[in-house]
Amino acid sequence: MSDKKAYTYSIITDGFSNLPGAVLRTLDIHILPCTYFVEDEPVDYNGDIETFDGKKYYDGMRAGKVIRTSLVNTEVFRDHFRPLLEAGQDILYVGLSSGVSGTFQAANLAADELLEDYPDRKIRLVDSRGAGLGVGILTCRGADYRAEGKSLDEAAELLEKDVLGLCEFFTVGSLEYLRRSGRVSGATAAIGELLDIKPLLWGDYEGHIEACAKFRGRKRVVKAILDKYKKLAVDVENSRVAISHGDCLEEAQALADAVCQIAKPKEMIICPHEPFTGSHVGPGMLALFFFGTKRDE
Repeated sequence: MSDKKAYTYSIITDGFSNLPGAVLRTLDIHILPCTYFVEDEPVDYNGDIETFDGKKYYDGMRAGKVIRTSLVNTEVFRDHFRPLLEAGQDILYVGLSSGVSGTFQAANLAADELLEDYPDRKIRLVDSRGAGLGVGILTCRGADYRAEGKSLDEAAELLEKDVLGLCEFFTVGSLEYLRRSGRVSGATAAIGELLDIKPLLWGDYEGHIEACAKFRGRKRVVKAILDKYKKLAVDVENSRVAISHGDCLEEAQALADAVCQIAKPKEMIICPHEPFTGSHVGPGMLALFFFGTKRDE
């Protein structure tokens, strides 16, 4: 395990990053807790995806349970940043895309307030312009930079460059959840389900989720995800590649096997998709995250 006493700055992310506890502990990454609601009942999530019962969550969605999510508010950031600043640590925070949530803005507000009280400390905030394991693998890369001896400012500047090549491609099991979140119209969802249309979605350069192609059938869209990896991925032997899924583990493992046949990464992370953006994409969601030459062709 990393010796955090050797570092002059702490790395922080939140539950949107989708990371397993084993990775968080090994890389000495601080995680902020989050809350979501199932049928208006709050569920506290500690940020470790290993503690998240993905099957129960996505089965609940299949049964029609209503999931609501909320951003991490300024108070949470203040409460977690302050003890680190008081201990003489600077902070590097990697957050969920500002294009899909107000959480990053809340982090900015908290940082501005705290720096008035701790003018000798530094807080660097990196907008991943991504979600889920996109945030996760970017945070892990920040921890790698720190372990290599990069300063806070050096690590933050390198991550800002890495954001431009953060690739996130995914598909969904049903268009219904995208309809509920306003991503597609009701008519489009109905026609898509009837014709078995599967969208290939990606995180664009502004951090928004967009459709970049449509395919007839699941196999074709999964092949399209693999084609993106084959065309765009760089330095995979020294990088992490990650896969998340909406309770479709066998498909996730098959995708991982296919990825490794194209180019095997240094480390592969496979886990259920986190409950926050998971509420918008639903059961059957399958996503691949990696670093590429750019975000798309």
